[in-house]
Amino acid sequence: KVLVLDTEVYSNTGGQMSKATPRGAVAKFAAAGKQAPKKDLALIAMTYGNIYVARIAFGANDAQTLKALCEAEAFDGPALVIAFSHCIAHGYDLRHGLDQQKAAVSSGYWPMIRFDPRLAAEGKNPLQLDSGAATMPLRSYMQQEGRFSFLTHTAPNSANELLHSAELDVTEHWRLYEHWSHLFDKQLQVK
Repeated sequence: KVLVLDTEVYSNTGGQMSKATPRGAVAKFAAAGKQAPKKDLALIAMTYGNIYVARIAFGANDAQTLKALCEAEAFDGPALVIAFSHCIAHGYDLRHGLDQQKAAVSSGYWPMIRFDPRLAAEGKNPLQLDSGAATMPLRSYMQQEGRFSFLTHTAPNSANELLHSAELDVTEHWRLYEHWSHLFDKQLQVK
């Protein structure tokens, strides 16, 4: 069982960029904002088909968080729970960390999911989308964090380009999760 506290930077190095750092975020070795999208550990793990996988954000939905942790613990096999975690490197007062988690989910930036292979064996869809599509603009979420808003002051044109790319990333990311969910539904209908 593995619980990943995803701060989206190498926190133990003082905020160094990593493959988990999202596009547009300023971090050590990404002073002009990270140019590439974030690697999705959950999608990678789901491709194995026999791993319980969840993405959680306690500040957005504590019941989903508890359910995912209980399901992961009960799963007879490897389980990976990825928890959206706030960090001082995000550049805001951490008293607002749970509010930022909620904004990350509301903006579509952090989809909450549960992938339980046991459900497929029961003839059910193993991929549960526990959060819906975005209900707030990504810009509203990102402007609240220094790691994203810093560029708007130092390189506004670059910041706008990266924001546009990040919005496309979020939209495509959500579509991919939706697509996978519908694929599982179609597979179950064929059987």
